[in-house]
Amino acid sequence: MRMFTVDAFTRQPFQGNPAAVCLLDFPADDTWMQSLAAEMNLSETAFVTGLDSGLPYSLRWFTPAVEVALCGHATLATAHVLYSIGAVSGVIEFSTLSGILTVSQGSDNMITMDFPAAPPVSTAPPAGLAEALGAAPVWAGRTRDDLLVELESAYAVQTLTPDIAALREVDARGVIVTARAANDGAGRTGFGGSVAGQSGSEGPHFVSRFFAPSIGVNEDPVTGAAHCALAPYWSAKLGEKDLIGRQLSARGGVVHTSLRGDRVILGGHAVTVMTAELHSTST
Repeated sequence: MRMFTVDAFTRQPFQGNPAAVCLLDFPADDTWMQSLAAEMNLSETAFVTGLDSGLPYSLRWFTPAVEVALCGHATLATAHVLYSIGAVSGVIEFSTLSGILTVSQGSDNMITMDFPAAPPVSTAPPAGLAEALGAAPVWAGRTRDDLLVELESAYAVQTLTPDIAALREVDARGVIVTARAANDGAGRTGFGGSVAGQSGSEGPHFVSRFFAPSIGVNEDPVTGAAHCALAPYWSAKLGEKDLIGRQLSARGGVVHTSLRGDRVILGGHAVTVMTAELHSTST
């Protein structure tokens, strides 16, 4: 079976968020898929079936430790693979644990994904959160699975050095840390400069990082699913539906967001860095 490693939410190899994509020739056992995800040891490995039976294709995502219900960067990576090898054209439909997700590709090769919005609901910061992060939240909210925490500045987000062991004990699957992008008074520049190759000289509207040690991901390089919460949060604060987010991990990446009612359109680019043949199968 064919496998790929794809860097998502970037135009450059070795940046963005790497995901493994496995094109299954037949349905696979859950235990085998979890074992392969642990073997790949990336934040997510995506498994696609049904390429010969027409839309929608079945898509599932596994971290090295657990299966997850939604993953943006691995969906982007999967679509990029299918478009790149000519397996599909036009709109793709994926059947997932989060329902039917539709994906399309624009003329500039940006891939857009239609995901459910997950607006955070204001909550008191849970016990131990500030100590685990090493920073005081300006605001905290909760989605179904994660906490969203706003800090005072993009610099505070960039320089954050959380206690991962302590963060694992916080009552949440993951913690999204965010702040408004820096503004130099002459236009939006974001933290670390403009979004090169993405939207002219315009920089990001907001920045973020994502930590999920409880599911085996200490820090995710670029997290599409987190932007299902970030988009409605920042759209409400900034009064704009179309925004650009930059995730400030060591690898970094850019996510375009567009809030449309109870849905969020996430956009980004991707690049294939490895193609492989898988010899170990589930039968």
